[in-house]
Amino acid sequence: MTPRHPGGLSSIDSRPVARVGYGAMGLGPSVPADDAEALLRRALELGVNHIDTASFYDDGEVNRRIRGALSPYPDDLVIVSKVGARPATGPVPLALAQRPAELRAAVERDLTELGVERIAVANLRRADIGPGLVATGDQVVDLDDQLAEMIALRDEGKIAAIGMSNIDLDTARRAAPAGIVCIQNAYNLLNRTGADVLEFARQQDIAFVPYFPLGSAFPGFPKVSQNAVVRAVAAETGAAPAQIGLAWLLAHAPNILLIAGTSSIDHLEQNVRCGDIRLSDTAIAALDAVPGEQSAHGDGVEAFLDEG
Repeated sequence: MTPRHPGGLSSIDSRPVARVGYGAMGLGPSVPADDAEALLRRALELGVNHIDTASFYDDGEVNRRIRGALSPYPDDLVIVSKVGARPATGPVPLALAQRPAELRAAVERDLTELGVERIAVANLRRADIGPGLVATGDQVVDLDDQLAEMIALRDEGKIAAIGMSNIDLDTARRAAPAGIVCIQNAYNLLNRTGADVLEFARQQDIAFVPYFPLGSAFPGFPKVSQNAVVRAVAAETGAAPAQIGLAWLLAHAPNILLIAGTSSIDHLEQNVRCGDIRLSDTAIAALDAVPGEQSAHGDGVEAFLDEG
């Protein structure tokens, strides 16, 4: 029987969530709408109640599909969005939107597209470090100015809580007094360059939501499922290598929440089952000993978007 809370029960902004959630970025027009909506409904059937999205995912189409599949929303569903970018034309279909007024506009779009009165958590995606698009010109915005706008949105009831994404330790420390409830950073077995931010989040009781949890298709990002140690542990346990990479994250720190993304119901079910895997002490030691590699800081849109 599938557990009611895949991976066990944790919380984000004091709201109970399963530790295995779902990242909806890949549910844009390349996936038939009926298939996307069926996958979202299946995620909830499996006990997933934490879905990550953004208004700039396919110019709002992902949000609209979430609404079409799941509205009226279950009371326990936590939909987390992201601000800091906007749709654009050209070879890179995104542009930065870091200014306070642009953050507000992104939240307003979320409210309309999702059909809700309040966003559970809005993550502020900073753009002063890689990977991905880095701010220049008028998109270089002081953190305090951005946080002031996010706090205003929270005070107005448009968002319930503030999160941060793509930040270093100094930014995490500066943002913490605003009452941030989660941090989304690139992190996985082969890329632990943000370990200091993860530890800070653990100490502060802040949820840590890794993107690129298995690496990325973007050039320069090693793939966890291709690592020899991961594959050996998978063979010993009868699990898929991707499941081992996700199970390691769950075992690695109690404040980690997963938002593994996929457009396949079969892969969704496989990802959810990673919450059932209990790695032995020997397996964890072997995985912990895998040398971490620094991921590339790419310039393309793929590295800006969160691949759950």
